[in-house]
Amino acid sequence: MVRRLASWAQPLQPPINRSVRRLALRSKLPEVGTTIFTIMSRRAAELQAINLGQGFPDFDIDPRLGELVHEAMLQGHNQYAPMPGMPQLRQAIALKLARSYAAQIDPELEITITLGATEAIFSTVQALVGPGDEVVVFDPSYDSYDPAVQLAGAVCVHVPLQPPLFRYDWERVKSVLSARTRLVIINSPLNPGCTCMTAQDMIELALLLRNREIYLIADEVYEHIVFDGRRHHSVLASPELRERSVAIYSFGKTLSATGVRVGYAVAAPDITAELRKVHQFNTFTIATALQVAIARYLEERPDTGEDLAQFYAAKRDRMIAALRDTDLILRPAEGSFFQLIDYGALSQAADIQFAEQLLTRAGVATIPLSVFYQQPPPMTLLRLCFAKRDTTIDQGVARLRDFAQGYVA
Repeated sequence: MVRRLASWAQPLQPPINRSVRRLALRSKLPEVGTTIFTIMSRRAAELQAINLGQGFPDFDIDPRLGELVHEAMLQGHNQYAPMPGMPQLRQAIALKLARSYAAQIDPELEITITLGATEAIFSTVQALVGPGDEVVVFDPSYDSYDPAVQLAGAVCVHVPLQPPLFRYDWERVKSVLSARTRLVIINSPLNPGCTCMTAQDMIELALLLRNREIYLIADEVYEHIVFDGRRHHSVLASPELRERSVAIYSFGKTLSATGVRVGYAVAAPDITAELRKVHQFNTFTIATALQVAIARYLEERPDTGEDLAQFYAAKRDRMIAALRDTDLILRPAEGSFFQLIDYGALSQAADIQFAEQLLTRAGVATIPLSVFYQQPPPMTLLRLCFAKRDTTIDQGVARLRDFAQGYVA
């Protein structure tokens, strides 16, 4: 019987015609290739270089978090979570936001758990903009913004922030707003500029958007990592901005565990309803055991994140001190776990070329800043990540010192 069925089925499979021309594939993102982070990390591994490029901590997470994940799985939290996220995690987030920003957030109607901050950004963009719309972004901008906008059929309007201070020119921003502007995306602390928006910036932004039908995405994933007495200014602390905003956060950053891939979006109920329409058909839901574990972790450690500024400031300062008497100039980062390095006293080579020299000759992977601009201004800046073990930082900066002291163009 099996042989007869196989014989009967054979004619239903048409012979392969090797001469048929392949379908013409039309890319929706024709200008997008492999990210610089993937490229530099792959090459760093191949060359056994110290990876100070890609932004991931190389130290261990709090063991208690691992224990809680294990416990949650053993307790059967292994099936689909509710689409908006586990209720206990959303409740824990609401309590955290009340402590941080005195914001009263409804965990049922205003918080959505997402697959990291990147999914939150993507789903929000798809929910809020469409063909013919314009989205204002500030360069240097995180690399996921523009593709998300393109896939929504909208157009990115890039407003450059000038190095080395990367301050906002609100008159220039005003000049690019039009009847087609549907969304503005801000990121503070800024990756990769390493600067923070000020209280005055938030006031100017609120004034600029007043009486305009424009939404706002606030990428606040580095909310806890601000230095030298600064404070993070969240849109959730601004009643005027909050009503039009989606604030986006990442437990990958707060827990120094980028592979956890659990983020969340906070928005008014009407915006959240539209965001969830996209989210449910994008990722639908996020790993249940991780959500349960993080909720329990926040319950045990309600001050989670509050020590990050001091922890990372020590690493930033360690990196700066080790390079202080070289021709590599480091203006202390205001926030994030990145530090910009200016090599202009050594070379006027393009940043991509200089990053290649550091990789192949010094054995250190960095990220050139120009890749974060649509039209990069003249600059000699690279991004380093200090979210590393002290031994990793020490080995990396020792190589940078040796390279700088013996540099020959």
